Amino acid sequence: MKAMLLLLALALPAAADFRSWTSADGRKAGLDLVSVSEKDGEKVGEFRMRNGRSTSIKASGLSEEDAVLLKEFKPAPAPGSAKASVFDEVLEGNLVKLDGDAVKDFKPATKPKKYYIFYYTASWCGPCQAYTPSLVKFYNETKPDNDSFEVIVITCDSKEAAMNGYMKKKQMPWPALKLAEAGKFKQKFNHGVNGIPAVITCTLDGTVVSRSGDPQALAKLVK
Repeated sequence: MKAMLLLLALALPAAADFRSWTSADGRKAGLDLVSVSEKDGEKVGEFRMRNGRSTSIKASGLSEEDAVLLKEFKPAPAPGSAKASVFDEVLEGNLVKLDGDAVKDFKPATKPKKYYIFYYTASWCGPCQAYTPSLVKFYNETKPDNDSFEVIVITCDSKEAAMNGYMKKKQMPWPALKLAEAGKFKQKFNHGVNGIPAVITCTLDGTVVSRSGDPQALAKLVK
């Protein structure tokens, strides 16, 4: 507990980025929790003191209530970064994208800050084949330097080769959810799609804000 005794000695009136943390034996100190790691099966917090120094405190060195806060800690997003979305669990690690003449696994460098536009479509769907070029045009004209949205294909094909061939034929510039994950997505996020093509625009919390596939309407929404 030497580190905790040092912290108590340095404790000053509360500051905006600091809160009062209580040790297992009831002593208090004003600290800013920066990050949490795990060592030997126990959560360890990296705290910033008001003098700029840092110190590490194990969950077992904190009161029961503060140990819970330590274990539940989630770092704040970096300034300008996108918020987490309800779709992350399904999308992360499960996207593919056209790369030259091949459809390859895809990991986006950034996430959209406001909207996901889910495009329900299939290679066998005539209306989809007719509509897709207009969505490609919208994307190519609107997406550059616009991090507010991303289009994701949710395929209604039953074969991966058909899905990939469709992406190549139409030169789709956006990612697609892997066919193996499409059923899980449709079950978890029931968007009420009864026919395709269907374009569903959602906020990051999953709220449907548009069911329009009109490129002009989409451009106005994501500008």
